[in-house]
Amino acid sequence: MFRLIRALAIAGTTAAVALLTAAPASAHGFTSTVYADVTSPESGHVRASLGLEYDLLVVSAADYQHDDPLFRQGTAAFEAHDSAAQAAALETHADTVMRYVSERFRVTASGQACAPVRDGGFTMEERDGVPYTRLVLDYRCAAAESHQVYSGLFPDAEGYVRDTKTIVTYELDLTSGSAALDAHQPSFSTQQAWTQRFWEFFRLGAEHLLTGLDHILFLLALIAGSRRLREIVLAATTFTLAHSVTFVLAALGLVRAPAAVVEPLIALSIAVVAAWPLWRLYRRGAQASELDAGGHFSLDRTGWARLAVVFCFGLAHGLGFASALGIDAAWSWTLLWSLLVFNLGIEVVQLAIIAVVFPLLALLRHRARLTPALATGVLAAGVSVMGLTWFVERIFAL
Repeated sequence: MFRLIRALAIAGTTAAVALLTAAPASAHGFTSTVYADVTSPESGHVRASLGLEYDLLVVSAADYQHDDPLFRQGTAAFEAHDSAAQAAALETHADTVMRYVSERFRVTASGQACAPVRDGGFTMEERDGVPYTRLVLDYRCAAAESHQVYSGLFPDAEGYVRDTKTIVTYELDLTSGSAALDAHQPSFSTQQAWTQRFWEFFRLGAEHLLTGLDHILFLLALIAGSRRLREIVLAATTFTLAHSVTFVLAALGLVRAPAAVVEPLIALSIAVVAAWPLWRLYRRGAQASELDAGGHFSLDRTGWARLAVVFCFGLAHGLGFASALGIDAAWSWTLLWSLLVFNLGIEVVQLAIIAVVFPLLALLRHRARLTPALATGVLAAGVSVMGLTWFVERIFAL
């Protein structure tokens, strides 16, 4: 047994190294999210409050020219973690920043461009542990029954990020709602059909899980620790209920946790849940889920403990999902409907992964006497080592 555990540890470490070299430590690495709140205080007047990732704004507006004054001053302030100096750098080079933003974030009224003017200075805030700049733009528009919003901020062509999502909440033309913009769907109209908005957020939820390696690894950890289909269904349902709870509570403004807590906790959840089947192997085949004397599926005390752990960690993942939509304001009702659709996209992808991976793992487990332990152990060890590595990285990143 100890030889087997040692072999699994070596295999798990090798798998984790391979994953680390293939993907970033953050679920949101190489991507960026812009947050835009668009309102109309009066006829002919549109106000857009933009949340932009600070370091990305600096390098993009300066076109990554090292001799550019904005690049030098802005990156120095970023490396010093000085929010006052960061705001001052943007203010000093406001014309350069405004030129970049106004060319890539536009508002039109029935097809006619609205002229933007900066309202106030640059203010700094933090999202997911990342410095963000808050910039307010006032647009003067011709009288119209509908408005269109376009966002081409931080495009893939600049080469700094893989993808940029712009999450827009709006109250325009006697309507309110939300939209998710990206390279595939860069604009929306206030006359947009609800089915199109539904699809945008459904796709955003699906993509968020598919591109969020830490959430996928957590799901793989659940699969590795489940011997029967009912187990994974129970575990996945528990996880879904948990992250849905914090999802909704975050939208209502009733709960909020800083990324400095949430992100390391998500990484820790991966390691702990993945280590569960390794503990089973160490106990020489003791299972958290057993068949009772009548041959029916039942959960023992250990099985219920596992579900409780999954539920608690699911709460943390829900805060991570909510953060992806910028859910951090009290009573954010305009995003609540979109949040539920976003959540639906996550669940569909989650079920699809289970439908593909669990049968394959079950097939490997039944091939030979030693294969079940190897199939489960290698997957669990690799995921657990990966989670611990991320946990340490995120703790030290603070």
